[in-house]
Amino acid sequence: MDEKMLESLPAIVAMVWSDDNSKQLEGATKFRKLLLTHNPPIEKIIQSFVVTRFLEFIPRDDFPKLRFEAAWVVTNISSGTSENIKVLVDHGAVPILVELLSSPSYDLRYQAVWALGNIAGDSPRCRDLVFSHGALIPLLTQLNEQAKLSMLRVATWTLSSFCKGKPPPPIEQVRPALPSLERLILSNDDEEVLSDACWAFSYLSDGTNDKIQAVIEAGVCGRLVELLQYPSPSVLTPVLHTLGNIVAGDNMQTQAIINHGSLPCLLSLLTHFHDKSIKKEACLTISNITAGNREQIQAVIEAGLIAPLVNLLQNADFEVQKEAAWALFNATSGGTHEQIKYLVTQGCIKPLCDLLVCPDPTIVAVCLEGLENFLEVGEAEKNFCNTGDVNLYAQMIDDVEGLEKIENLQSHNHIEIYEKAVRIVETYWLEGETLTRGHGRQDRDLKCKILRFYGLCTPWCAPVWSKSKFIGRGQDSCEKSLWKRWNHVKCK
Repeated sequence: MDEKMLESLPAIVAMVWSDDNSKQLEGATKFRKLLLTHNPPIEKIIQSFVVTRFLEFIPRDDFPKLRFEAAWVVTNISSGTSENIKVLVDHGAVPILVELLSSPSYDLRYQAVWALGNIAGDSPRCRDLVFSHGALIPLLTQLNEQAKLSMLRVATWTLSSFCKGKPPPPIEQVRPALPSLERLILSNDDEEVLSDACWAFSYLSDGTNDKIQAVIEAGVCGRLVELLQYPSPSVLTPVLHTLGNIVAGDNMQTQAIINHGSLPCLLSLLTHFHDKSIKKEACLTISNITAGNREQIQAVIEAGLIAPLVNLLQNADFEVQKEAAWALFNATSGGTHEQIKYLVTQGCIKPLCDLLVCPDPTIVAVCLEGLENFLEVGEAEKNFCNTGDVNLYAQMIDDVEGLEKIENLQSHNHIEIYEKAVRIVETYWLEGETLTRGHGRQDRDLKCKILRFYGLCTPWCAPVWSKSKFIGRGQDSCEKSLWKRWNHVKCK
């Protein structure tokens, strides 16, 4: 606020507190204009102790113009900080605004809807306070078929604010909103309305299976899948959030989304949409599907989603790679041997090996376990005499330098990764003729001793610096400082 405005503020405050109706209106109008400036002086207005006065003006049926100006000021104060909203709440603004939702004046209802959305969206405590004053039902009445687009937009946005927050509102508290939300996404093409309605469904479906079921029973799954073809991320993002939440439910809930034809739409997002945030959300949704049963994994395979996932795993931004890794890992965890063998044919092994050196320990562990799942199938194929006496998947991992990366993880400072790496090497390479590609034949006991020796070099041991190399005849050379430890290592 500039110096001139600051100087005029006491006079404007005096107008508001005057008993003269015309001065009250003039003062309220000047406050509204102050709030229209580039950097509205909300704090200065609050500090001038006029909030109470404006809340007194709002119920005045005898002075519609003053009511509107006062409601406008309160709405703009509610668009400020949490501290600004607290002032309104503490002065009793919520019940006054809820009462205004039943006003015959469109302009007053519009301001009330907007202000209540600001207040409810500030915190779960404020949201619950708005609910406690009975705001939901009169808000829903604003979403009728005759409503202006401007009201549909602000009321849908406010309704989404009623649905969000951690902890979320109980599903029974917001269940009356489901038919209105269904109508909004089924019969409306406005981008803002669709976006906010889908965000509301996203908030409502984020949680327990009973919440997910309530959204499914609202009859919106088909429309949500249709909206996967919407051209704007403002709609696509909440749609993917909602579908991702639903397929995170039980297998029947996941199947409901598959049955509505979601997989071809997800394929299109992976292959044609260039926004990385959309690809990330699409991969996350697919990962929840591949965490389902074998039939659902097969549906993902038959929809042609594996090859694009592998491509993203190898070439995408790291945030997308992480979600693609989860999608493929889940398929290796719950899939049949034939399904896992199919993943290998699509090139899964190399990009999983490449991510073993990424900085995220969770993803390293996921990739390591995914590779272990491949190795288990490879071992089964070997035992069935389908591949001679060779674990082909172990050889494939070795061929793309994956074994070297796994060996290096035996000194990782994350215990889960360290233990997985040791287990994998001991299980799938200890019995083989070569420890790593390029190494000559070595005595089995020597290889065992080498593995256990390096296994001792864990984060909780004193730092030991080693320089060793393997000679083709099975000999080794170590610095003298390591001999004492070496001599204490037992193979069995």
